[in-house]
Amino acid sequence: MNLILLERISNLGDLGEEVVVRNGYARNHLIPTGKAVRASRESRQLFEARRAELEKVANAKLTDASERAAKLADQRVTIVVRASEGGKLYGSVGTADIAVALSESVLPVAKSEVRMPDGVIRSTGEHEVNIHLHADVNQAVTVDVVPE
Repeated sequence: MNLILLERISNLGDLGEEVVVRNGYARNHLIPTGKAVRASRESRQLFEARRAELEKVANAKLTDASERAAKLADQRVTIVVRASEGGKLYGSVGTADIAVALSESVLPVAKSEVRMPDGVIRSTGEHEVNIHLHADVNQAVTVDVVPE
């Protein structure tokens, strides 16, 4: 399905680009969330008429994400959990736990913004986690997992 992107999307395209995606991704995610519209002559004309407005909104989102990243820079968050003598956790520390800890100590962070490419944390110690604030803005945060 051909779509015109109304905002920058990681690994897909930039504002105003016409991309080809699978039907399900378009119908279930991109179109309902307002990130894209079906590509047609009318929608291209409407997009060009709204281009300046959409670019202004995109720049505002990027500025906001950059400001949030600056607040998160060099931040450490400590999470206290139950663990064995050897440092293995009884359970794990996931994205929700990190989002709650950051929201309580620094600034509100959504669970969906926390990226853990290596999976959940299952041991005590210092771990680095990425916070994905915008398609162009990622910020690393250090998570200290300490036993009770």
